Amino acid sequence: MAKMPSNKYQSTPQVSANPAAIRTKRYALDTKKYVWLAMKQFFKAQMKWLLIPISLLLVNAVISLTDVYPNIWIYIVIVVGVILYILFWLIQFIGISQLEQYKPMFDKYIYEIDQRQILMKINSKEGGVMKWDMIKDAYKDKEAYVLVMSRGQFIYLPYTVFNSGHDMKLFDRILKQKNLIVEKSL
Repeated sequence: MAKMPSNKYQSTPQVSANPAAIRTKRYALDTKKYVWLAMKQFFKAQMKWLLIPISLLLVNAVISLTDVYPNIWIYIVIVVGVILYILFWLIQFIGISQLEQYKPMFDKYIYEIDQRQILMKINSKEGGVMKWDMIKDAYKDKEAYVLVMSRGQFIYLPYTVFNSGHDMKLFDRILKQKNLIVEKSL
């Protein structure tokens, strides 16, 4: 029979629900890395909108070359508008890393990953559960896995947080089964 703690306030160690779950090392996302990854995702998502300023520049170039309405100010307005739009989003992502309500995104977590969910543990008693349906997209970078939930919200798991190559292969298989990463065929 198991011995119970004599003090009712003494905690008992919490056992993971799934012994086959992938357990990672403790990891915290750096704020600079967050801003860089958020801007990278932003540019990927906004690439299709790049056609608007390019088409405006081309239309203005044609109008200027045919002497219908020669001007230079429209070039300046378009370039300044694009720069201000990019700066706006850069400031948003930097601001997220500074706000108190987003500090949990940059805490150190131990991740326990299985087919059902992702457990994000601060310690053996505190943490949160993330279901797989919250993950919208995933991709492998040259140095990490990135699980995207929404614009500016993602989980960044560098390869170094995994305890073994077997854990990485198992995580790959889970992502493929969830149709988050597509197998590349040659």
